[in-house]
Amino acid sequence: MGALPEGEYMALSHHHSILQEVLSESSAADSLIRSYNRSFNGFAAKLTEEEQEKIASMEGIVSVFPSKIYKPLTTRSWDFLGFPDTVKRIPTVESDVIIGLLDTGIWPDSESFNDEGFSPPPKNWKGKCQSSKNFTCNKKLIGARSYTGDSPIDTVGHGTHTSSTAAGREVKGANLFGLAEGNARGAVPSSRIAMYQVCNQLSCTSETILAAFDDAIADGVDILSVSLGPTVPPDYSNDPVAIGSFHALNKGILTSQSAGNGGPSIGSLSSNAPWLLTVAATSTDRRIENKIELGNGVTLVGIAINTFELNGTLFPLITGGDAASSSCDIEFARGCELGCLDKELVKGKIVFCDQHSQGEGPLTAGALGMILEDSQMSYSDDSTAYPIPATLLSPKSSAAVELYMNKTKNPQANILKSEGFKSKAPKVASFSSRGPNSFTSDILKPDISAPGVDILAAFSPLGKMSEFNVDKRSVKFNILAGTSMACPHATGAAAYVMTFHPDWSPSAIKSALMTTASPMNSSNDATAEFGYGAGNIDPVKAVDPGLVYDASKDDYIQMLCAQGYTTQKVRLISGDNSSCPSGTTLSVRDLNYPSMAVKVESGRPFEANFSRIVTNIGLANSTYKATVYAPSQLTITVTPSVLSFKSLNEKQHFIVTVAGKGLKATSQYSLSLEWSDGIHNVRSPIVVYT
Repeated sequence: MGALPEGEYMALSHHHSILQEVLSESSAADSLIRSYNRSFNGFAAKLTEEEQEKIASMEGIVSVFPSKIYKPLTTRSWDFLGFPDTVKRIPTVESDVIIGLLDTGIWPDSESFNDEGFSPPPKNWKGKCQSSKNFTCNKKLIGARSYTGDSPIDTVGHGTHTSSTAAGREVKGANLFGLAEGNARGAVPSSRIAMYQVCNQLSCTSETILAAFDDAIADGVDILSVSLGPTVPPDYSNDPVAIGSFHALNKGILTSQSAGNGGPSIGSLSSNAPWLLTVAATSTDRRIENKIELGNGVTLVGIAINTFELNGTLFPLITGGDAASSSCDIEFARGCELGCLDKELVKGKIVFCDQHSQGEGPLTAGALGMILEDSQMSYSDDSTAYPIPATLLSPKSSAAVELYMNKTKNPQANILKSEGFKSKAPKVASFSSRGPNSFTSDILKPDISAPGVDILAAFSPLGKMSEFNVDKRSVKFNILAGTSMACPHATGAAAYVMTFHPDWSPSAIKSALMTTASPMNSSNDATAEFGYGAGNIDPVKAVDPGLVYDASKDDYIQMLCAQGYTTQKVRLISGDNSSCPSGTTLSVRDLNYPSMAVKVESGRPFEANFSRIVTNIGLANSTYKATVYAPSQLTITVTPSVLSFKSLNEKQHFIVTVAGKGLKATSQYSLSLEWSDGIHNVRSPIVVYT
């Protein structure tokens, strides 16, 4: 591989000419596999040993070497989190953990849910399997109920994907048409799965959600995963997930919920209840990209899950506007809208669309492929699958395509199959909903973040591989993105912690995940903790957090009363005779939460106190010292700043005080408190905002 020459250089043309000099039988077009011309100068080609030697002897050739096979090591997300398949486990306890999922159903025949070697279901399991001629459970998938039809069979794929991410068995060589190949696995492969089908084609109703919570709690699940949410979140007292999860909490069941896909808008969270584990989506260090090659030798990088390989090197390229049908406005044709492209003009050609298209227009018109412009840069961090060969380009790259087409009489291009590339991570996904909390401004949300971009997991062959109805491909594994994919990662991590601490409360497990999370860099996202919460999950560290912030049903009731909820409203959530005390001053900030937040008026001095209690679950005799971080505009004190414990499960109380002289409007400041005994580091993020 050599350096690119200075000045005007037509790499593809040069590579063709080199090949043509040495090829004895095949043409350069048939031999050339790929032309490299962005950072270095070189190409890959099919050559005989004799042809290889001829090229190696040419002037200007740096090196010629044969291609090697690199074996995949993992499907990435769990290894990226520092959670390899060799992690310490307690198999007998793990097999007694039952994970319930509220989703679109499940594909029982997936390899991820094979029950070979499994013992009968745990004795505390009281659920059932809604069997039918096309659906049966087993000792891995021990329960399934449908609230939308006759069978819990997954015709969408979403529920199968989330189930295998949380608890799927290891499947070697999993891939999507060769993409992201590796060993697919969940966090707790020996655990059991119970599916509650509350959604039909991703439409879920309050009544089905509440029915599922009702059954799941009675069935004996240990943890619940809810990868769904409303577009506009209702008040806690009208939110079926908030209500159902509160009931689950009372029975010792933690519920994790996806934060929502309304990002990057501020305040777009669909999960706000403090007793929920709200999960945001982040990237891993693997990014799915593909390239296009233009006839002038230029190669551009786009974003897409393109599983197609075009049979050839270069193909005619046309704009949607130049291929407009007589029945459509040219502006709609430029965007490749359905019914706006002339079939005769696009047949056998790649169409350039000046906006993001679903692909139905080019596909139904008979186009060979499509190049899309992401004019809003809104699809830049997760890859989308399309029903035909496609890629999504940035405005800058799209401009290069248009310039080439304007200057060329017969423009040509090729769309290459996607590949996995290394990328800097983690970053909050642009689609991931952001805080602050819409209903309880002094409770920081989201709680935590987990991988949710380009996640490979099991899929239903009845589901559509892409989002588009015209896509007829059927797959056993698929690559998806969304906070729906992040949620089961957190669910699986919580289940893993539970196997070591089956007696911990839901709040203690949640605390362990939050205080041991890997801090993230706010320079990558201006929304900081409103984007990623306490940070990215670290399941291994969460097993031994040192200290936990515990909370009970009564603590959450007190928080609701402090927020101004009446006894009547509180009872809508709790479902019992809970009541708000009269004549008592309560503060939302005193909820024993692992993170802290305070909303203040701009331009006015303030002082905010947070009362907290930590429980020692690390070493019996231990001393923790507080370390705080605050920007210069704010001060933070902790009283006392040293906590000494003499026994396990001992509790200690402290108060955090944050003060400032007045902040500008729309300000947001990140602070932190960390307790350390030299072994454990118990970190709480603190956010002050106006």
